Amino acid sequence: MVEIYSDKVMEHFKNPRNMGSLADYDAVGKVGNPACGDVMHIYIKVKDDVITDIGFKTMGCAAAIATSSMTTELAKGKSLDDAMKLTRGDVADALDGLPPEKMHCSNLAVDGLHKAVENYRKGVKE
Repeated sequence: MVEIYSDKVMEHFKNPRNMGSLADYDAVGKVGNPACGDVMHIYIKVKDDVITDIGFKTMGCAAAIATSSMTTELAKGKSLDDAMKLTRGDVADALDGLPPEKMHCSNLAVDGLHKAVENYRKGVKE
């Protein structure tokens, strides 16, 4: 089966934004999908309830990397409440769509972001 990715997906895969962990992060959200093997870590730096910096480490397919990149772009500069409102649909729409069999990847990236925010709110760094 050949997967057709949008130009935006390929751009974020080839030139991911915010890739890498942050040296001084406040919390991280770690998520994975055993079925496909994707693993994502989303790192956030927060000041005054706003995500001032964000990074990610993702081991996975092109869609997993692209959705991690786009999720960080969508969340950077947002309040924690607004970051928690981001959905897998928001990420897929921002990437001009994903093949249906890859939608779980965008869900995973948003789950990682939400987990990072939840950990921050609980005072848990890891």
